[in-house]
Amino acid sequence: MSALCWMVAVGALGLLPSVAGAQAPSPPPGVTAAQVEEGGKIFKGKGICFSCHGQDAKGVKGLGADLTDRQWIHSKGSYEEIVAQIKKGVPAAESTTKLVMPPNGGTNLSDAEVRWVAAYVWTLGQGKQ
Repeated sequence: MSALCWMVAVGALGLLPSVAGAQAPSPPPGVTAAQVEEGGKIFKGKGICFSCHGQDAKGVKGLGADLTDRQWIHSKGSYEEIVAQIKKGVPAAESTTKLVMPPNGGTNLSDAEVRWVAAYVWTLGQGKQ
């Protein structure tokens, strides 16, 4: 079991110690820890999300936003909004970098894979102020 999967699973059970009152986030409703883990693999692999958002999802200057904070540019950051944003993409006119994020990141992800990536992204900023 990967570290992320373990942290999410143990956090969901409430077994992780609190760090300044924060616990590891649970997956969004209807999503399993295994799906979040798979989403992370897709983000860092065939989904090529890392190309603009970085392997650590903290963004690449001039290419893509930091996905680890709670600041959302195109939505309020709900799981379903993240799913919709990945599917829709971001036109250059709406992009802070003026670069296009094509639908599905320009890849051939299935609907399930998009949902897993969205779940992974959703967990990145949860619990941060």
